[in-house]
Amino acid sequence: MIKTSTLAILLAQAALSVDAFAPVISTSSQARESTPALYAQNGIWNTGNSFGKGEFRFYEGLDSYMKPFPDEDREMYPEMFKLPKGVYEVPLAKPCGILFEEIEPNCGVYVQDLVEGGNAARQGVLQNGDVLVAMTAVQISGAKWERRMIPARKFGFDLVVNAIGSNDEKWGCNNVILMVERPGEADSEEVGKFLEFFEPPSDTPWKLPV
Repeated sequence: MIKTSTLAILLAQAALSVDAFAPVISTSSQARESTPALYAQNGIWNTGNSFGKGEFRFYEGLDSYMKPFPDEDREMYPEMFKLPKGVYEVPLAKPCGILFEEIEPNCGVYVQDLVEGGNAARQGVLQNGDVLVAMTAVQISGAKWERRMIPARKFGFDLVVNAIGSNDEKWGCNNVILMVERPGEADSEEVGKFLEFFEPPSDTPWKLPV
């Protein structure tokens, strides 16, 4: 169980770093000593030998992911325990059956179309025009691995494909989970603030090339 009021610490420390889904481990003890023990050991992100351990190592959905936090945090930060308006979390079996188009060259993708009869079309949640804002991906470091929800606003097509592919059965994944923002329903600024919570810090293996 996460200790009381730790959500404030974790929210304050969210920072995106820049070989996606590649085994890179930080060995900086100074970085670990300068952050709370909960952040390095039992918080959302794990460093050093703690990588691949803890309650947050495998993302299966927002509700289960936030379950370890105490009631006090739920009262103080209710917005972090539910998806923002106009944001949809969509678990999909592969192949997903989605045609993605880049918003800008190598930066951001949206749902251009759904494959008729494909998994996404049959599920009925995704719509044409939905913008991908986060997705699950598996990162491997040595013999350890984690599946996390990673902000994807800046992901190009190739990185999206790689991230989807990393959600493999050999890592215990029976799906990939996409988070999309629906234009006209969502407040992009509010969604951006929500996603900060999921941005990986620089002292973990989750170093992204964006």
